[in-house]
Amino acid sequence: MVLNNFGLLFPGNSSKGPKKDYSLKGDTESQIFGIFNAIAIIATTYGNGIIPEIQATIAPPVKGKMFKALCVCYIVLIVTFFTVAVSGYWAFRNNSEGLLLSNFLDDGKPLVPKWFILMTNLFTILQLSAVGVVYLQPTNEVLERTFADPNSKEFSTRNVIPRVVSRSPSVVISTTVATMLPFFGDINAVIGAFGFMPLDFILPVVFFNLTFKPSKWSLVFWLNVTIAVVFSALGVIAAVAAVRQIALDAKTYRLFANV
Repeated sequence: MVLNNFGLLFPGNSSKGPKKDYSLKGDTESQIFGIFNAIAIIATTYGNGIIPEIQATIAPPVKGKMFKALCVCYIVLIVTFFTVAVSGYWAFRNNSEGLLLSNFLDDGKPLVPKWFILMTNLFTILQLSAVGVVYLQPTNEVLERTFADPNSKEFSTRNVIPRVVSRSPSVVISTTVATMLPFFGDINAVIGAFGFMPLDFILPVVFFNLTFKPSKWSLVFWLNVTIAVVFSALGVIAAVAAVRQIALDAKTYRLFANV
C-alpha cells in the first residue's frame, strides 16, 4: 500500500501522462449501472472480512472474537484499498484503469522509475501466489483426500510428491483460465453481486432472526429485515449491472487480451 501510494505521487504531481479530467463519463444509464457495478466490486473487496470472521468462530468466545476480527479486518482494508483508490483517482482522474499498474504506463512509456514498476510487479506476483493458495484450498482438499495417505507423515515422500504433482496442474489450469478472461473488475462485480453481498449482508441478518427469534415488534428485528430487503434489491440490481458490463466488454474481447 505504501509502495503504491508512493508511486502515485510521480504521475499525480507530473504534467506527463494522460489528460486529467474529473468529469463523469458515459450517459445517464451507464452512470447509474456503473454505480451499482461499483457497489458489487466494493462488496467483493471488503468481503474479505468473511475469512477472519469464520476463523474467529472456531473457538469460543465467538461473539467477542468475531467482532475484534472484523474490526481489525476492516481497518486494514480501509487503510490499504481505500487510500490507494482515492490517491489513484487523484493521480489519474477518470482515465484511471481498473488495474493500478496499467496507469503507470502511457503509450508504453513509464510514468514512474523503472525500478518501481519492477518491484511492484514482484510484490504482485508474491501476493497472487499467496492468494492462489488460499482460494484453491477447496480444490487442494479434494486432491488431498484422493491422492494423500493419512497413515503417512504430512511431509513424507509418499504425500509430498502426489501433492506437488496434483496441485501444479490445478494452478496452471486456473491461471490459464484467468488469463483467458481478462475482465478483472467485471468478474469481481459478478462475485460481489452473487456471492459476497448475500453472504455478508443478507444471510447473517436472516439467520439472526431465525435463530434468536427477536420480537417482531423490536427494533432489532425490523432493522435486520430492512438490511435484508435493501441489500437483496442492491444485489439483484448489481447482478444485472455486472452482467451488462461483461456483455459490453465482450464486444471487444479476445483470448489472452492484455488489458
